[in-house]
Amino acid sequence: MTNRVLITGSSRGIGKAIAIKLAENGFDIALHFHSNHSAATEVQQTLSALEVNVSLLQFDIGDRAAVKQAIEADIAEHGAYYGVILNAGINRDTAFPAMTENEWDSVIHTNLDGFYNVIHPTIMPMVQARKGGRIITLASVSGIAGNRGQVNYSASKAGIIGATKALSLELAKRKITVNCIAPGLIETDMVSDFPTDLVNQMVPMKRMGKPNEIAGLANFLLSDDAAYITRQVISVNGGMI
Repeated sequence: MTNRVLITGSSRGIGKAIAIKLAENGFDIALHFHSNHSAATEVQQTLSALEVNVSLLQFDIGDRAAVKQAIEADIAEHGAYYGVILNAGINRDTAFPAMTENEWDSVIHTNLDGFYNVIHPTIMPMVQARKGGRIITLASVSGIAGNRGQVNYSASKAGIIGATKALSLELAKRKITVNCIAPGLIETDMVSDFPTDLVNQMVPMKRMGKPNEIAGLANFLLSDDAAYITRQVISVNGGMI
């Protein structure tokens, strides 16, 4: 079995940075995207130039049937994943009294149901391969400390933290580690219009993080050196909490 890793939301931002970092270290990549095919194709070309095998998967992480079909087909063709990185997610920020039902439901459904939809079909093939494995979820500083205007997002990310810790207990004896990375403000499209003065106010290091700084941690957690690290939430936030 090759060391192949599924990364959701890997056509841009943090997911793209993780995909490139892992490919540089010899991992084959199952590259997932939702709708931006051209961006995904560009990343695929970048990874292929690093002489790793790349498969392209398209689905909405909130669409359970579509996720299951795509992942099962990919595993049938290429074999079980060694690693799964749950990176894709959405936000719909607004003050809670003004939050619509759709703003609540869409974030909870996509982010939290996405945990089940993506990870569930990968587990038994990983277990049956008897090679151990790595599962990494992406939460947020908002899921640990909460944040104004993000009651829905904070709830979904706190749920991912709880699910990650519980799953780690079930899989530990299989030599499959399950950990969570909780980023703070990272330079991605999600925070592209975030005011600099607010960054300086909120972040002790007075800057946003870079996607590569998340990718480096993900790469470490996938390495043999991290084989005894599981059930952990590791914050990367410049000292915010």
